[in-house]
Amino acid sequence: MKESEIINILRSENDEFRRIEEEHRKLDKSLDEMIKKRYLTAEEEVEKKKIQKQKLQYKDRMAELIRDYNKAHA
Repeated sequence: MKESEIINILRSENDEFRRIEEEHRKLDKSLDEMIKKRYLTAEEEVEKKKIQKQKLQYKDRMAELIRDYNKAHA
């Protein structure tokens, strides 16, 4: 099964996947807004790093859910 098919199934059947994907999307928008600024304060730089780390954690968890689904339905 293709990864895109698994993602669509998880979106419809898995609450955790939907929640994580939505949070990841929100963080992506926040990060885009920060990147648009010409200069960031020290606090904004720290916040930017926190957002990047959290986005990566969400992405890793989504990948884990995809792998788990793939193993369970192989």
